[in-house]
Amino acid sequence: MQPFHYSRPSSLGDALMQWQGSVANSSDTTSAAFLAGGTTLVDLMKLEVIQPQRIIDLRALSATYEAIRVDDSSLRLGAFAKMADVAGHRDVLNNFPVIAQSLSLAASAQLRNMATLGGNVLQKTRCAYYRDPSWEACNKRAPGSGCAALEGANRQHAILGTSEHCIATYHGDFGQALIALDASVVLSGPNGVRAIPFASLHRQPANTPHTETNLQLGEIITEFIVPILPWARRSLYLKIRDRQSYEFAVASAAVAMELEGGIVRDVRIALGGVATAPWRAREAEDRLRGHTIDEARAAEAAHIAFVNAVPQSHNAFKVPLGQSTLVRALLDVASMEVSNG
Repeated sequence: MQPFHYSRPSSLGDALMQWQGSVANSSDTTSAAFLAGGTTLVDLMKLEVIQPQRIIDLRALSATYEAIRVDDSSLRLGAFAKMADVAGHRDVLNNFPVIAQSLSLAASAQLRNMATLGGNVLQKTRCAYYRDPSWEACNKRAPGSGCAALEGANRQHAILGTSEHCIATYHGDFGQALIALDASVVLSGPNGVRAIPFASLHRQPANTPHTETNLQLGEIITEFIVPILPWARRSLYLKIRDRQSYEFAVASAAVAMELEGGIVRDVRIALGGVATAPWRAREAEDRLRGHTIDEARAAEAAHIAFVNAVPQSHNAFKVPLGQSTLVRALLDVASMEVSNG
């Protein structure tokens, strides 16, 4: 790990001022980095994938931005809340099961007790070529250098949202739940506070895979807002992985559904483990609205969800696996017993 300067500001304003002061003296906007839980950043610093000259530790802000609150219209999750705390929160378990499941199935118990929600949605890909600097070709780590995964070991890589410049998978779980629940994210930065749909936070790689989000320079995620909508309680997260103890998804599906008399009034579908960003399957949703759910209808929607998949040499299996995962998720969510209380 390379030497770096460490500071621990006591307020959001101080943190933003320190970040601005750091990058103002450097042409490299990655010369400073924010640290929250540190479960991804410290790993990447040890591997020398990321080498910020200054670490701005935000943990003193936790008391201000870790609350879990529910009112008549929304669930509000502070971005510094720990994954384990949110996964075990009674209101989340009872009313937003897809959130609790996505968090409880993510990482190990040790990591869930340390990692924050904000850090989780911004975690870097586990693409081996990105995380090993001995590979020179990685457009995400070194723009313009190429993509070693295209001709390499790409079993874990994405089949949706890829480009000729990057096929790295987005490995998070919580992001899919936020997509399925139409959540938004609150951002604070040098230019003030703004809220955007969570679905707008991440970018597909296209020809700039090194730019992964639509965060403006210096912005910090401070809160997630999940609206209380009719499909929130009938929701689930299904994750398929290589081992049961803890592992990243090979394929996953987050589904939230509103049923009325057995007919799908509305539905949200997000796919994980198969795409370059949290992936909403809008065309599959359209095929389900206004219909009853049975295996044939679910299979038809799943086929549509993957019709634009671009498999690589080692991951064509993700197409039928992803479809089967979505079929099972749709049938399971349709058969859920959902109480009114």
